[in-house]
Amino acid sequence: MRYVEAGGARIPKLGLGTWQNTGPTCTETVRTALELGYRHVDTAQAYDNEAAVGEGIAAADVDRDDIFLTTKVWRSNLHHEDVVTSVEESLDDLGVDSVDLLLIHWPHPRVPVAETLGAMAQLRDRGLVNHLGVSNFTRSQLASARAAVDAPIVADQVLYHPYKDQSKLREYCVDAGIALTAYSPLARGRVLDDDTLVQIGEHHDKSAAQVALRWLVQQDGVVAIPKSTSRAHLTANLAVFDFELSDGEMARIDSLDADLGTRVRNRLPGLMRRFPI
Repeated sequence: MRYVEAGGARIPKLGLGTWQNTGPTCTETVRTALELGYRHVDTAQAYDNEAAVGEGIAAADVDRDDIFLTTKVWRSNLHHEDVVTSVEESLDDLGVDSVDLLLIHWPHPRVPVAETLGAMAQLRDRGLVNHLGVSNFTRSQLASARAAVDAPIVADQVLYHPYKDQSKLREYCVDAGIALTAYSPLARGRVLDDDTLVQIGEHHDKSAAQVALRWLVQQDGVVAIPKSTSRAHLTANLAVFDFELSDGEMARIDSLDADLGTRVRNRLPGLMRRFPI
């Protein structure tokens, strides 16, 4: 496994995303992933699976100290007391004493980021949270978050895949020493049939999905958290550190165009920021 060092955090470059994975399937997925070698698990209050994730961690023959565990505070819990109460509940559901990284899941135009981060910093001082971060923040929102709290912002988790340009945000994060975590890194399966990715994969004896993940984790400061429930896909997603893309191959992937459906989905985070639900 390779890592991103950011603000005192050491984040595995490849993690397990758990969005839309709940119940016993989620528990078994987390257990299997950890036993395969994953050491980074991502969940959220809004996923309704923190208890299942915690059960998977408890069932795996892996020390808790070796796992980088992330969860996120939902929009309805961004006021100070709600942050504290909801995170304490998250820890109970997860069955852990602390999380390695706590994120604001989405910015909210009517809740000052300083209030939310202030509460998160207090949780950090209490030892319930090791590191602070954000999710779905733009460059300007990320800059405001950094200025609002006397603690490092170690990560910004955003939609990022070969059809979503995040180069400007990534450059900002590199300069600031912040990890950029890519969710939906396989563009909801769109990468699987991409001719360019398939061709590059054939050269390396890898799948299109593995090429897409390699493109992400090969970038400085970028972490990817693909979601999968099958053991075969979990194994394949993890096998992206034994080959390297050339500069030309990286450039070809950089230049990929999104189809109409992907372009529409790429705009959803912007809409969510404007109209919080």
